[in-house]
Formats: sequence, C-alpha cells, structure tokens
Amino acid sequence: MGSTGYTARLRSLYREHRVLIWLSTVIFVNQLGFGSIIPVQALYAKSFGVSQSAIGLSIAVYGLSRFLVNVPAGRLADRIGRRWTLVLGEVVTGVGNILCGTAGSFELFLLFRFMAGAGGAIMQTTGSIILADISTKANRGRTIAVYHGIFLFAVGVGPLPGGLLAEHVGLNAPFYAFGALGLLAAVLAFDKVPETKGQSERTPLAPGAALEPLSLSFGKQLRVLFSQVGFVLVSLVSFIQFFSRTGGIFGVVPLLGAMKLGLRADEIGVGLTLVSVANLGVVQISGMLADRFGRKAVLVPASFLTALSFSAFAVAPGFGWFVASLALWGIAAGISGPAPSAYAADVAPRGMNAVTMSCYMMVADLGYVVGPLLMGLWSDLYGIEAALFATSAIYLFVATLFALFAPETAPRRRSKGASAAANAGAVASEGIGLSREGR
Repeated sequence: MGSTGYTARLRSLYREHRVLIWLSTVIFVNQLGFGSIIPVQALYAKSFGVSQSAIGLSIAVYGLSRFLVNVPAGRLADRIGRRWTLVLGEVVTGVGNILCGTAGSFELFLLFRFMAGAGGAIMQTTGSIILADISTKANRGRTIAVYHGIFLFAVGVGPLPGGLLAEHVGLNAPFYAFGALGLLAAVLAFDKVPETKGQSERTPLAPGAALEPLSLSFGKQLRVLFSQVGFVLVSLVSFIQFFSRTGGIFGVVPLLGAMKLGLRADEIGVGLTLVSVANLGVVQISGMLADRFGRKAVLVPASFLTALSFSAFAVAPGFGWFVASLALWGIAAGISGPAPSAYAADVAPRGMNAVTMSCYMMVADLGYVVGPLLMGLWSDLYGIEAALFATSAIYLFVATLFALFAPETAPRRRSKGASAAANAGAVASEGIGLSREGR
C-alpha cells in the first residue's frame, strides 16, 4: 500500500473513530492534571495543620460534590446535549482547581474542592454517557477500554510531574497545573467533540428486542433501573472501587509512604507513575476479553486481585514492596477497568443512557465520599495498616456478591456469523464502533 493508500486509511479510521479519539484526548488532558495532585492532595491538606480525619474530609468533599451532581449532570446532558455539558464540566474543573491553589485556609480549600468535584462529576458523567451513546454490546468492552486505558494512563503519569512540581515549586503548584489543563480540555471539548445525543437510538434493534418508551418520567426511569439486580450489584462494585481508590490510593497510601516508609513526594509520585506502564496494555486486553467472554469473567478475578493489593500495602516494609503493591493494584485496575461501565451500559434500557450512567456514577461516587472519611477515621483510631486490611476485606465481600448473584450481560463466546452481524450493526451506526478492531 502506497503513501496515498495509508493516508486514505488513516482518514477513514479518523472518521470512524473521531468521537472516541477526541473524547479520549479531552480525558487525557484532564486526568493528567488530576493525576498531578494525587501525591500532594493529602500533604497539602496536612499543611493546614489538620488531623488525618480532616485530611480524609478534604478528599471526601470532592466525592460528595460528585455524588450530588452526577444525576443532575445526566439530566443536563439530555436537555442541552452532551457536548455543551462536557465543556461546562471542564470549565468548572479548571476554575475550581486554580482556586484550590490559592486557598488561604482549610475551610476555603474544602469549598474549592467541592467546586472542583462538581466539575469532575459533570465531565466524567457526560463522558460515560457519550461512550454508551456511541458503542454497542458487541464492541462496548473495547470502546470503553480505549477510553479507560487513556484515563488510567494519564492518572498514572500525572503524579510524576505533580511530585516534581510539589518538591521544587510548592504543594499548591499541582493544583494550578490541574486548573490550566482543565481549561485546555474545555477548549478541546468545545472545538472537537461532536454531539452524540440520540445516536444510540439510531442503532438497529436486534430481532425481537423491545423498545423501551422514551417518555417515562424520571421517577419511573429510576424504578425501572434500580429494579435490575445486575445494575445494583455492578454499582456496588464501582462503589468499592471508588472507596478503595480515593480512601486508599489517594488518601492513605501516600501517607503510608511518607510517614511509615519515609518516602519523599517525588518518590511517591514515581511509584504511582510506574502503575501506568502496566495499566495501558492490560486494559486493552481486558476490553477484548470482556467482549469475547463476558463482563463477569474479567471483573470478578480482577476484584479479588485488587483486594489482595491493599493487604500488600499494609505489610510493605520498604520502597520496593510499596512499588510492587502499586503494580499489583495497577494491573488489577487495568483488568477490571472497562468491565463495570460496559456492564452498566449493557443493562441501560433503550433511551435511558443518561439516567443509567449518571445513577451508576452517583453510586460509585458515594464510595468517593465514604472511602476517605472511613479510612481516615480508621487510620486515626487503629492505624493505617488496619484501615488497609479492612478495605481489603470489604472489597472481597462485594466481589463475592457480584460473582454469585449478578447475571452476565454479554455472551461468553459468539459464533463467526454472530460476530459478523455485530460488526455490521456497529459500522452501520454513526460514531466509532470498534468491532472491526482487535479481532
């Protein structure tokens, strides 16, 4: 194939995947900023002279804001469209984090963290809705895997520059960087991300599939949604994922490194960044496996590995073990990455992508609220190691419930004929079906 043929192929791929390409670019820019504050947000809060519980509150208030804003964000995405809602979320994120860097007191820091959390809720909820809009059950695992892999990679890379900025400029410098990147992401979202509202309704229905009425009241939509055992259980899985990530990885683990192991901020940043090396490759494999063998076949083993990683943190004697525990957590996070969101989108009634994904994110973000508060309290009362062991036990319990009672939403194996039919449906729909990739 000559250069002209390659150019034509690239143009064709861009047209086919452009929504995912630009949405992933936006999330990369945003999460690079988010990752930059991970090594320092607990240390920055501690610089105000507050307790470990108050440090947990500074993380939890971000999740509380997200918890409160997720469902309104979903309704806003239905009213004004996905694109404008995404832009709004990035603007609020940028301004909120810049203000965090200027906070002169712990109380102001909490207020600005709440604002930044609202922006994060709007942005991430809208992103999940767009992914549900542009994917099908046949390619959803891989579609979300691309997005989630870039998401995790950016979060993983961010701690390195964040740690360096904190070490050489100041603990508030990463917040300024996050703010600037959030505003840049808003510009990209406005200029490059097209509107996807209604796109999933243009995807051909499978033979015999029922069309869910699109005119249900919001209350009836909630009743339909929460009557599904699978939706409730996958939301609980995401709850414990957020609980452990924000309470453990964002809150307790950096303090474990600094206080018990004597690590500097830049060393903690390096450790967190190394996680991203495994994440990006693993999450792509995970997406293909989730489409091929089903969501549970991927999610359940990964959940058990994640629980093990928190016990490993608790017994870490030095930097090497600390990094190994981070690697185990990162691999498990990469494996499980796309499966919960794909599962939630699978069970979304037709025409209810926005309410399904926003409610799913709301339950997940409840873990963002509870995790830092409980783990901070446990750390104050019983020590950091006890808090990590408790998190491991809770994770095992939730993963077991999902393994036993959640129905599978995707076939474990598909015949060649079924795969071809899925591919044809994905290509016929507008957007970025990835069903022709990764076979």
